[in-house]
Amino acid sequence: MAKLVYGLNQSLDGYVDHLEIGRPSPALSRHFMEHVRDLTGMVYGSRTYEIMRYWDEDLPDWDAGDHDFAAIWQSKPKWVVSRSLKSVGPNATLVEDDVEAAIRGLKAQHDGEISVAGPDLAVSLTNLCLIDEYRLYLHPIVLGRGTPYFSGPQPPLRLVANDLIAENVIRLTYVPA
Repeated sequence: MAKLVYGLNQSLDGYVDHLEIGRPSPALSRHFMEHVRDLTGMVYGSRTYEIMRYWDEDLPDWDAGDHDFAAIWQSKPKWVVSRSLKSVGPNATLVEDDVEAAIRGLKAQHDGEISVAGPDLAVSLTNLCLIDEYRLYLHPIVLGRGTPYFSGPQPPLRLVANDLIAENVIRLTYVPA
């Protein structure tokens, strides 16, 4: 059975905003490249999926690391939970109806780790008791605004690990209490 893991970069004050937090350092990029390489697949909300579709491109200004990450990302199955999107890109499946049954099915049919990305989607999956682990990548920045990592009530959690991932980025790993 696959484990569903919600993990995103966030500011010290609890917001997720990839533009404000900035481009990852080389060490953090390597960490995420290895993380994605090891995933069984990824579940996205529509807005996060649209951001990540950047990696479906092949842009001339990319360096070797960008090309490597894109190849890894493109190779992974993606499931996109959306009622607004009518189609998704390569190696992606649109999940429009009965999200709970679809995600329970993914967990039952696969082994390994399936990543969840998107705060709104994570709240829905948390309310359905489907997320097995939460990974908060804390960056030493205060944004004061934006989309919170927990966009709904914070579930009761138990800390199981803390790791220095890169320079000033700490990963806190929690499981439902």
